[in-house]
Amino acid sequence: MLHLRLITPSTHTDEVVSLLETTVGTAHLVVLPGAARNPEGDLVLCDVAREAADDLIAELTRLDLAEHGSISVDDIDLSLSERAAKAEVDAPGEGVDAVLWESLTDATHEESRLSLTFLAFLVVATMLAACGVLLDSAILIVGAMAVGPEFGPLAGVCIALARRKPRLAARPLVALLVGFPLAMLATGLFTVMMDALGLFSKERYLQPHPVSDFVWNPDLMSFVVAVLAGVAGILSLTSAKSGALVGVAISVTTVPAAANAAMALSYGDLRETTGSVQQLALNLSGILIAGTLTLLGQKLFWSIKRRRLTRAEPAG
Repeated sequence: MLHLRLITPSTHTDEVVSLLETTVGTAHLVVLPGAARNPEGDLVLCDVAREAADDLIAELTRLDLAEHGSISVDDIDLSLSERAAKAEVDAPGEGVDAVLWESLTDATHEESRLSLTFLAFLVVATMLAACGVLLDSAILIVGAMAVGPEFGPLAGVCIALARRKPRLAARPLVALLVGFPLAMLATGLFTVMMDALGLFSKERYLQPHPVSDFVWNPDLMSFVVAVLAGVAGILSLTSAKSGALVGVAISVTTVPAAANAAMALSYGDLRETTGSVQQLALNLSGILIAGTLTLLGQKLFWSIKRRRLTRAEPAG
């Protein structure tokens, strides 16, 4: 269940209350006239089943509450109520399958910002991956993949495409198109510095690295893994399964490929540089395609669900 806290102008309260009362999957409606001071208006509280929340929030937004009032949504960890249980039963579908588009957009919007924190994580992850490649250490490479923050912007682009709102893709695209080159540049300079300190060397880099050779050898399996990771990543976001997102992060060769491209270029190995860049592009495109198609599939699923419910209502 989700808890809605609405500030409504007094002229809109009756319409809002009528909408909440007639929406399947709502419970515990509370109206406090004149309770809000900034902005002025009435305070309306309501619980709603997760699977019914997206349509309800969309309707509330169409009533201009976001502009003239406020719409706040919180997760309810525990609700001991027969009415809440009935609301969840009455609402169509399963809560774990529901997609809250506004919540999803807002969450990825923050993670897609080209901030110092985002750049710091990406640079550190790429440098860690460089160390992992040179040492041929699977642990370091996996650790770098887990640290990398790139899935947030990738998900942001997928959401923008699925919602047909190209302007939403601008920020995450900037984060990716600026973040990766800067991280690769920093890693190239890091390689030069480590080489000067005697910790890295071209000879060591050119030695066989069976554990990390995959980062510059793109093939069809690389694309398949990226597609599967894209599907899993989007499902983890829409169902709030953060643990699954960690698994996604350590299954795709984005950060290690970027790191190896920077190192290879620093040592003049154009073959590995080209292969690593291709690996990076292949993985990014696979995630974007799969993530967008997953969201479109979820969108279609709920659209069919709503149509069936609408046709069933007159008969009921």
